[in-house]
This record gives sequence, structure tokens and C-alpha cells, in this order.
Amino acid sequence: MKFVIIGAGQAGATAAAKLRELQPDSQITLIGDEPAPPYQRPPLSKAYLKGELPLERMFLRPERFYSEHRIDLRTGVEVQALHTAARSVVLKDGTTLDYDAALLATGSAAIALPDAITGGLAGIFAMRGLADADRLRDRLKPGLRALVVGGGYIGLEAAAVLAAMECRVTLVEAGPRILGRVASAPTADHIRALHAARGVDLREGEHLVRLTGRDRVERAVLGSGEELEIDLVIVGIGIRPATGLAEAAGIEVDNGIVVDDTCRTSEPHVWAAGDCAAFPFEGRRIRLESVGNAIDQAECAARNMAGETVRYAAKPWFWSDQYDMKLQIAGLSQATDQTVTRHDGDVLQSVWYLREDQLVAVDAFQAPRDYMVGKRLVEAGAKVDPDQLADPTVELKTFLKA
Repeated sequence: MKFVIIGAGQAGATAAAKLRELQPDSQITLIGDEPAPPYQRPPLSKAYLKGELPLERMFLRPERFYSEHRIDLRTGVEVQALHTAARSVVLKDGTTLDYDAALLATGSAAIALPDAITGGLAGIFAMRGLADADRLRDRLKPGLRALVVGGGYIGLEAAAVLAAMECRVTLVEAGPRILGRVASAPTADHIRALHAARGVDLREGEHLVRLTGRDRVERAVLGSGEELEIDLVIVGIGIRPATGLAEAAGIEVDNGIVVDDTCRTSEPHVWAAGDCAAFPFEGRRIRLESVGNAIDQAECAARNMAGETVRYAAKPWFWSDQYDMKLQIAGLSQATDQTVTRHDGDVLQSVWYLREDQLVAVDAFQAPRDYMVGKRLVEAGAKVDPDQLADPTVELKTFLKA
């Protein structure tokens, strides 16, 4: 069989390796538009940006892996079109590749600030790819005045790295509080205090009106009318799934490339996985922007592409590193009716999210036991007593026995 994988990120690389395992004699082509081989994205805004992790250690697999496993890795290559009727992929240089099954692992792109705000000035950075991190890393130095736009995990992680490098950081979040769409108030309070202790000037309910300067950004005008002197801007206001290729091919798209529970798109010979895929989950359709989802979904798609019938059952988990704090998250905290906190003395250990006493998510701060127990309970759909859960004298293992 001939397999073509479009997108050489975590999902694409995972699918290629799984297909080789399942189909020893197949032809596998893995196409990426970046010049580097498949690499980890989470360290871009952390260890790599700080210069603590060399590029080679970012690679998901050694470069020789692809040739040794007869995976035709094509980097720095743009796909121009996907022709589903002919089952072919056309590259920008005119090369045509035929396929029996194709995978769209096109990922996502950072949402940019409008031109009316940026004024076309230099010194504005996103944090999605290796090139973004390289451009930014060359500018960072102690005392630099940085504005971070967006109080989600991307913006907060960037702010943490900048503050750790002794930059002067201001973060603006247009919503009433940081992490407003993805976490509870107790989690936001804990992380806000963490940044305040490191000197980050965190402005909630504040928006950026415009940036000014000659050729590069020099000032930021806020909604309050205040003007900040700045040297650069990092934008972390979210991402959009990369669906353009699918849309042009006539494949169904709705906040992502629509797939069924086998990761198959509306075109029978095309699958999708990773950030770009919108899949069924608990009676609704969602996308998950996480390493875990990219791996698990890609492996499921690969198995189905190889002729099996496997249903994708997502088990959402995430993490965020900020300063020396590791936040581990299991489940999805939206649409819950109660939050419960557990403390060790005055220190917040974890936040638990319930829906009609069923545990649906947990946030654990430097608390691996809380995370592991919570993850097992979330995956089991367990019901817990909120009062017992909040009581630090009640051992967590008690809930596993219930």
C-alpha cells in the first residue's frame, strides 16, 4: 500500500512509525513544511527558548530513523493540493504522489493580532514553530521590556520563561481573568500568585489597542489609555486548526477537519489526527491541542489506514511548566457544576472538577499522586463525595477503592 502523511509534527511522525510497524512492505511518505525533521513543540517556549535544550534533543527520533525504516521524509516541502478523486497529492514543485490512504496531520497556526493593532511593525512574535523560537531567542536579554498578549497557557508559559531570564514582563489578558476558558478560579489564583511573586505585571480585563513605533514596536497603548514602553511583543491568543487543504479538497470542516470515531474524514480514503481533527467525544465534537491526543489519535488513525477497525476513545491529559512548578491536568474542566480543592496545610495541591458528583477533571500542582489518582478516577467516570475529597485527612487511595 501507499501511504501519504501531510504534516510532520507529533501526529504525523507517530502515524508514520505505526504504519511501518503494521505494514512492513508499504510505501510511506511523510511531508513537512518546516526544514527540520519532526520535533517536540512544548519545549519551544521553555527549555529551548532558554538555551537549555539543543536542537538535536528536540527531535522526536534521530534523523537516521526515517531512512532506516524506509520512511520517505520530505522536509521543507509545501503541499499544494489534495485530489481525493484521483487519490493524489500535488506538491508545490509540481511533484504528484499517489496514495491508497492519506492522513491529514496539518496541525494548527497561531492567531495573529490584526494589522490595525500591529501597524506592520517588527518585533512581534508568535510561539508555534522552531523559526518563531529561534527569532525570539536571538533577542532575549536581561532587562528587556516584553509585552505578552494573552493569559492562556501559551502566554503564561512564555511570561514565565521571560521572567526567569530577568526580562521585565507585562502580560495583558482581555478577559476578566487568566485561564478563563480552560481552568477554575482557584487554579487561576494559584498561577497568578506564582507570576506576581516573580515580578510579572499581570493585567486582567485589559486589552491591547495598538502598537506604535518607527520600524519596530516601541510602545503599547492599552484600553485604559496607558502607554507602555516595550522592546518586543509575544502573542499567545490562541490557535486555529490548519484546515485549508481539506477545505479545498471538499472535505467536511467544522472548527477542524471533521472525523468519525475511527479518525476517518468525509472522504473515505483520507484520515485526520492531531490539533486539526474535530472528533466525537461524549456526545459532542471537540478538538484537543495536546501531545497525548496527537500520539493516541495518530496511532488509531494509522491502524485504521492499515485495514483495522479501531475506535478512538480520547483520554485527555495535559501539562504546563511555569518556573519550577509543574501543573498536570487530566480530563476536561468545562461544563462542570462544582470545584473542590485539596491543600497540604496552606499550600494548594489540586483542584477537582465535578459534574453531579462525577469527577471529570483534575488540576494538580507539583502533586503527582493527586494527578495519578485523579486521572484514574476521571477515566473510570467515578463519583466522589465532595466533602471527603476536600478533607486532607482522607487518603486519596480511598476513592480508588470505592
